[in-house]
Amino acid sequence: MRHSKIVGLGHYVPETVITNQYLSTVMDTNNEWIIERTGIQERRWMDPAKDTVANMAAKATRMALQRAKLTEKDIDFIVFATITPDYFFPGSGVLLQRELGLESIPALDIRNACSGFIYALSVADQFIKTGMYKTVLVVGGEIQSTALDITTRGRNTAVIFGDGAGVVILQASDKQGILSTHLHSDGRFAEELYVKDPGSSRPHKERQPEQITDTSTFKVVMNGNQVFKHAVVRFMEVINEALEANKLKKEDIDLLVPHQANLRISQYIQEKLGLSDNQVYNNIMRYGNTTAASIPIAMSEAWAEGKIKENDLLCLAAFGSGFTWASALIRW
Repeated sequence: MRHSKIVGLGHYVPETVITNQYLSTVMDTNNEWIIERTGIQERRWMDPAKDTVANMAAKATRMALQRAKLTEKDIDFIVFATITPDYFFPGSGVLLQRELGLESIPALDIRNACSGFIYALSVADQFIKTGMYKTVLVVGGEIQSTALDITTRGRNTAVIFGDGAGVVILQASDKQGILSTHLHSDGRFAEELYVKDPGSSRPHKERQPEQITDTSTFKVVMNGNQVFKHAVVRFMEVINEALEANKLKKEDIDLLVPHQANLRISQYIQEKLGLSDNQVYNNIMRYGNTTAASIPIAMSEAWAEGKIKENDLLCLAAFGSGFTWASALIRW
């Protein structure tokens, strides 16, 4: 049977480090308040002179290619997950294709927010299993910082989000790799975590930038309590779903890499699964929530630190805007 195997991982984060102490100088907050609620100590924000979603993804891709001993020409499909593309359209997939110097290969963009990377991984997995493509680049990349309200009014979201990109390279293999992926959504809660504009379902004058006087609808709206309440339930459900589908138990997990949304959520899931600190990888302390980029950045770092070894059972899980949630089980 044809399988998809991860053969390379890479990541890139901007150089600019934004500490909690810095945020306390521009809004009414402090280091203790942020850490208590999110676990975040610092995050990276883009430099407009050098960083784009596409070129951050290109830098992460080159790291992954080098680790996998492959070249750009080996890639025959790009699946790019982001909710912050460089342009309203086209998506950043074709911009990454251009950055990598590739011609005519397809590029697919996915907009599933925090679950986007696992959705992208699932799509890539299916294309490899059918034999349509042999080497697929799966990307999560975001620039959140330029859309944040960096004032006391916006602090509940401004302290959370960061920028960065992470990638994995999938190749066809006759050995086990991705065992299964599991995807879900519930649009009843779409407005609990969303950015309303620029949306298309508006009167003409409300879509024209020169006529917009109220820009509040361009900011992130998040009902933190609702998101937390649903996240802790859906995380557990989708992880257990993946284990049951493969006739495995929580004790079989060698490493859980959750979406880096909030350290308290990750710690809650860890406790429920009975996993040790060494069995859960968190880097939200350093990077904040990078949405679709968070899982591949964490995977890349975990692999570099020797925390992912051959034959390990790796579990990925995410929950976010939509609401959407997803999981994947991988035999390394």
